Amino acid sequence: MRFVQIFVNGQIWDHHESIGKALPDCCRKTDQPSAALVKDLKSRGLLDTTLVHWGGEIGRLPVTENHGAAEKAGRDHNGQGFTLWLAGGGVRGGMTYGETDEFGHRAAVNPVSPGDYHATLLHLFGLDPQRLVYHHNGLEQHLTDGPSARVLHEILKGTT
Repeated sequence: MRFVQIFVNGQIWDHHESIGKALPDCCRKTDQPSAALVKDLKSRGLLDTTLVHWGGEIGRLPVTENHGAAEKAGRDHNGQGFTLWLAGGGVRGGMTYGETDEFGHRAAVNPVSPGDYHATLLHLFGLDPQRLVYHHNGLEQHLTDGPSARVLHEILKGTT
């Protein structure tokens, strides 16, 4: 399983202020290259064996931060509601999984924990997330927060 990881220099997505200008600027820098990457992988027959993940470290609140003038407004971090997308690598295409509450503040339908997400990635990489452990300070540790993490079979090709 190939894994594509591309970083944008700096923290261009951290819009605590001036989101009205900064967000469209980020989208102009990343939307077309991201689409081109997926299209190129597909045209070369590599998308089925390459997992593309698009996301960041945390979501954004559905309300603005007040920095005075309206054009200075931004959004703070939100660890309760988060969006990312996946393409290829055994993931079903053209679907949405989960949703936030009406306000967009927290996951309300099919919430996915970080451990669930990691277990799913490990499964896609051909690793058993329950058996993959490492030792730290004399304790056996799981990358997925332990046995409660689940593989999200609902988003995988050939499973329901």
